[in-house]
Amino acid sequence: MSGIKVFISHQKQDSEKAIWVQNYLKTNHGIECYLDVIDLDFEKGEEIADYVRKELDKCSHFLVVMSSATKNSWWVPWEIGVATEKDYPLASYGDNVALPEFLMKWPYLRSSFDLKKYAEAIKETKVFSGFSLEDNLSESVTASSGSSTKQFYRTLRSKLGQ
Repeated sequence: MSGIKVFISHQKQDSEKAIWVQNYLKTNHGIECYLDVIDLDFEKGEEIADYVRKELDKCSHFLVVMSSATKNSWWVPWEIGVATEKDYPLASYGDNVALPEFLMKWPYLRSSFDLKKYAEAIKETKVFSGFSLEDNLSESVTASSGSSTKQFYRTLRSKLGQ
């Protein structure tokens, strides 16, 4: 789908699960994803931060893959903060993980069925790089990122029963 790209944030130990999520969204729903696996040689954290910000700028949504390993990450909370500043539609995915209180603010997914609902909500709310576009994809912007992000949350929470 043009204009839709999900940034998948995860702890290194959860790479297999994150790759599965990426493949599921692409194969079953045609949704492109960026997996924040940094395989470039950076000398400083600042270089990594700049790289991650550039990749986030290419995305329209943000999904955190959660596990018990995530609590040991410094980068996942930082990426969540950057995505929050940009008002990206944010959700978390993890089976049987007790989420930290600050993540309960956003919708959470527990299964592939929930991922299906997530993909449906993405397509229904049409948030593209911070803007909601009319169904005919004309050049006119119909809503700011804030209102389309809130609509995404309402839609997804309704589908998830949250």
